Amino acid sequence: MTDCPLRHLIPILGDQLDPASTALDGFDPTQDRLWMAEAPEEATHVWSHKARIALFLAAMRHFAEDIRARGWPLDYLRLGEHPHASLSAALGASLAQARPQRLVMVRAGDWRVQKSIEAAAQAAGVALEIRSDRHFIAAPGAFAAWARGRRELRLEYWYRALRRQTGLLMEGDQPAGGRWNFDADNRKAFGPAGPGKVPRPQGFPPDSVTTEVLHLVERQFQHHPGRLDRFDWPVTPTQARDALDDFIAHRLPRFGDYQDAMWRGEPWLYHSRLSAALNLKLIDPMSVCRAAETAWRSGQAPLAAVEGFIRQILGWREYVQGLYWLWMPDWLGWNALDAHADLPDFYWTGDTDMACLRAAIGQTLDHGYAHHIQRLMVTGLYALLLGVEPRQVHAWYLAVYVDAVEWVELPNVLGMSQHADGGRMASKPYIASGKYIQRMSNYCAGCRYRPDQAIGPAACPFTTLYWAFLDRHAEHYRNHPRLGQQVRNLERMPTEKRTLIRAAAEELRALS
Repeated sequence: MTDCPLRHLIPILGDQLDPASTALDGFDPTQDRLWMAEAPEEATHVWSHKARIALFLAAMRHFAEDIRARGWPLDYLRLGEHPHASLSAALGASLAQARPQRLVMVRAGDWRVQKSIEAAAQAAGVALEIRSDRHFIAAPGAFAAWARGRRELRLEYWYRALRRQTGLLMEGDQPAGGRWNFDADNRKAFGPAGPGKVPRPQGFPPDSVTTEVLHLVERQFQHHPGRLDRFDWPVTPTQARDALDDFIAHRLPRFGDYQDAMWRGEPWLYHSRLSAALNLKLIDPMSVCRAAETAWRSGQAPLAAVEGFIRQILGWREYVQGLYWLWMPDWLGWNALDAHADLPDFYWTGDTDMACLRAAIGQTLDHGYAHHIQRLMVTGLYALLLGVEPRQVHAWYLAVYVDAVEWVELPNVLGMSQHADGGRMASKPYIASGKYIQRMSNYCAGCRYRPDQAIGPAACPFTTLYWAFLDRHAEHYRNHPRLGQQVRNLERMPTEKRTLIRAAAEELRALS
């Protein structure tokens, strides 16, 4: 810190690496200063994957290089070079020393972090200005205004509103192709022959900055889960744009058909690998959507694939961000299904004889990545059926995925995956037996368990727990428009079989 009087001290967080950030609007290097810090608590408040820690730190250090190249003053506190465990403690010390007139920031992507920064500013007696985040497509306050007075906050209607607002995939006032949603066309499996040769996504070998970070993480967080020898994520805006171009050219055309499919040994398939770059704000979401739309209009990719991809960004991403700030911090305490089991230890090791979980968790530990169906219908489904306490599931997802920032991770886990909110977000729990996994993957081939069996030595744990879940919640879902038929199927089972299923499910819980 210099002794020059400061007008604005501007903290830039690890998920705010946006060169067009509103926090930088009006920046005057003669009287303002940027501030960044690597705080141990951000890697340890959940037991973060090594690749997640490395991605944030590498991207932050590259961003800091760009800021210095502009000639702008920046205080950057590196791990091991300052005494503060938490971001708020480090900021508090800097505020006490610099005494800026104002702290200026874009709202954090984590409620915990935002509140800690507010507390640090208040303790230091420094005014805090929170600026809107232009990285998101919807205008500030638009989601809250849209949600006001609605009984149900369903994605589809918010998505349509944003399509109309942006003009994405619109023909006048009508959706391109005459349909808002091509989801029904985007659920294909590969079949026994598998995916064939899938174009591998462009990787980004670590440069000197990233290599230094990888060595640091291996030293400082050696007991954390995951590995770093396969780290090749984009960590700069230029790399993120290259990753987008690579996806558009080589994988977007088949993304729609196979976005839900899974295949052993194929972690990427036709997915974009852009979620981490988007969540760290290395690339603008509207530019991503426009690039995909251009691919359709130029005949490079079919409409169903492009619509499915744009819906994930324009629809889902904007939707969960709105819900997060609407319902936090209450969401953390919701447990509508009264689930209290502990998360099985094998979620941290992949050491299980269930082939699908071994594959999905092993891939996660190798890369810090799994696509949305692996998360929702393998790791998330098992935790839901087993009855794991939602906050433990949330902590695991926040820890192990490189793209995990709480505003996007928490709604996906506690709402979509674990139904802890009781249906505020999704109209039903996303449950299925092992037959779903068998249909959408080759995980079951060679597995010791049989997806069509709920009891007996070869019974698939997913199938056992599926029927046990319905049995446990039968009263609540008997008249449900989407689950009622499944409950009635359960109730047609012989009493003896239902008793055996309950006992088998209890044994699975005890073993976990």
